[in-house]
Amino acid sequence: MPSSPNAQDAPGETTAPYGGGTAPAAAGAAGKRRVRIPHLQAMTDRGDRWSMLTAYDMYTAEIFDEAGIEVLLVGDSAGNNVYGYDTTLPVSVEEMLFLTRAVSRAATRALVLADLPFGSYQASPEQGYLTAARFMKEGGAHAVKLEGGVEMAPTIERLVRGGIPVCAHIGFTPQSEHTLGGYRVQGRGEEQAERTLADARAVEAAGAFAVVLEMVPAPVAARVSEELRIPTVGIGAGPSCDAQVLVWQDMAGLRGGTAPRFVKKYADLRGELSRAAGEFAREVQSGTFPAAEHSFDA
Repeated sequence: MPSSPNAQDAPGETTAPYGGGTAPAAAGAAGKRRVRIPHLQAMTDRGDRWSMLTAYDMYTAEIFDEAGIEVLLVGDSAGNNVYGYDTTLPVSVEEMLFLTRAVSRAATRALVLADLPFGSYQASPEQGYLTAARFMKEGGAHAVKLEGGVEMAPTIERLVRGGIPVCAHIGFTPQSEHTLGGYRVQGRGEEQAERTLADARAVEAAGAFAVVLEMVPAPVAARVSEELRIPTVGIGAGPSCDAQVLVWQDMAGLRGGTAPRFVKKYADLRGELSRAAGEFAREVQSGTFPAAEHSFDA
């Protein structure tokens, strides 16, 4: 990525590339200034990487916000991780708005990015704008994310023209899993790699402020990151992207079963919650909970 020509930054801050002020300091800082799109671009221009995690409720939003995560994604991955669906396809606008409101109320620093669910924007740019406007007005989101490359450029242009920041999503796009033949790496082979590059160029030209690259070969993601000025956000796309995103239940080890190859588990929340719940059940059965200190006097 090209470097920013002006790097007159105070310690712990990042100057926005077009007079937008300074970004909040990194994780652990006392400052609570809101992360905004110019800050993310400035970090990318400087070569500073940033992080994104999904969040679907007030507690995770609050925790990740305090931990210094720059972007909280209210993902339609809630279909698999909150609502119990097999895929993201059944998730509705109303279900996503419910979660977006919870996250936006809790996050005081991070930028809140909301996914547009399947069927809510593909019909036309105008449909996409009306749906996205609801997420900004009713959900409190600061930006929206939608899937697709070249074919979605007119919709991205419409949203941006109407004042709605857009993060694009290319490579493997979960809402198109049936068209793509399941969960498959996208961009292998010269033809697919060129298609991925064409999608990346199209969404940048349309005005997207960032692009998620999902399940794309690392060399292809590196080519995209080198060519684009806007930040690239990797998930299963190797180390060359400007930022990385994971579903928080994967990252924290809450989901059971085998995790995707690109996931690193930073905790074992499933094991810890199971231990705590089991201990609670045993203490209730034995009568040791509640004890005197957990009871009120007359």
